[in-house]
Amino acid sequence: MGLKLPSPGTPKGSYAMLVRSGNLIFTSGHIPMREDGTLITGKVGSETSLEDAVEASKLCALHILSTMKAELGSLDKISRIVKLVGFVNSSGDFGKQPVVVNGASDLLKEAFGDKGVHARSAVGSSALPLNVTVEIEAIFEVFQNGNHL
Repeated sequence: MGLKLPSPGTPKGSYAMLVRSGNLIFTSGHIPMREDGTLITGKVGSETSLEDAVEASKLCALHILSTMKAELGSLDKISRIVKLVGFVNSSGDFGKQPVVVNGASDLLKEAFGDKGVHARSAVGSSALPLNVTVEIEAIFEVFQNGNHL
């Protein structure tokens, strides 16, 4: 894949980073944290540019993949990405949430090809935890016992 994944995160509250149910894995929301621990913050449309928000979305996707690799040992065990839900910290007049979340969607499609194409929601929010620019969660399907389904 050629992606440089960040170190896997740990829960910052009373939740798990992911939950498995059968051959599905549901991740918690992942936020755009840089390698130095700083966050990409601010409302898109007033405090943060669209371009920076797209980059934040890509960083969220890399963190999600890092969590998945820590769980599975290899991203090759992913049979498909089922769904993404992206929350975008938006000013009242900002309406390009889908463009922001395209950062994550495009990265995943580039990394996984057709199995990276997924269903998706891109939602505007008046605030997000820690004032982050974007938060993304995902649902993955994985091969059971290493076998194709």
